[in-house]
Amino acid sequence: MANVQPGQRLASLFEKHPCWTIESLAQELNYSIPSVRRFLTQVGYHRSFTHNGRWYTLSWVPRFNRDGLWFSTGIGFSQAGNLNNTLIKLITRSSAGMTAEELGEKLRTRCHSVLVQLCRRGKLQREKSGRSYVYLAADPRIADNQRQAMARQSPPPDPLPAEIAVWVLVEFIRNPESNFEQLAERVKANRKLPVKAAQIERLFEQYGVKKTP
Repeated sequence: MANVQPGQRLASLFEKHPCWTIESLAQELNYSIPSVRRFLTQVGYHRSFTHNGRWYTLSWVPRFNRDGLWFSTGIGFSQAGNLNNTLIKLITRSSAGMTAEELGEKLRTRCHSVLVQLCRRGKLQREKSGRSYVYLAADPRIADNQRQAMARQSPPPDPLPAEIAVWVLVEFIRNPESNFEQLAERVKANRKLPVKAAQIERLFEQYGVKKTP
């Protein structure tokens, strides 16, 4: 083995096992960790998005699915790279955004805290839908298309109780230039009543009130 190049020895190890930690590779090859990192770079590799990126595989090993994901004994690898980039790619490519639950099932790992951080950094947007948040692309144009798709998929909002509908109409009479979102905010602020813009829109459609959102 003395004349075998490190890259060849590296490839033979990955033929035996598809995933290795950097420490295990250094021990098997009898090289320092910085040297092994250099060998991996020369050969080409992927680093896991699960397990804090501890696992490595060579670029030719994975058979990625249409989402760009590949799993080996619970270890996940992504064509997008780390978990942050993978989440951004999946969400941006989705037609109507994705919930943390949907992403966790697809990625086989919990990702709620990472999603929150990405939103705070402006890498994603999110919107409340029922009891969950739906995560959307950072790009406003893509996010608007995703919101429209969400609206088409969502069931119609519950009709407003009569007592709340009255206050909505009062606020509309006082502020006819306000859109549905602004009317909802005014009712919440002035009357302390729970109301959504979609409910107001449905109310106006039901009674034939002309209003451009």
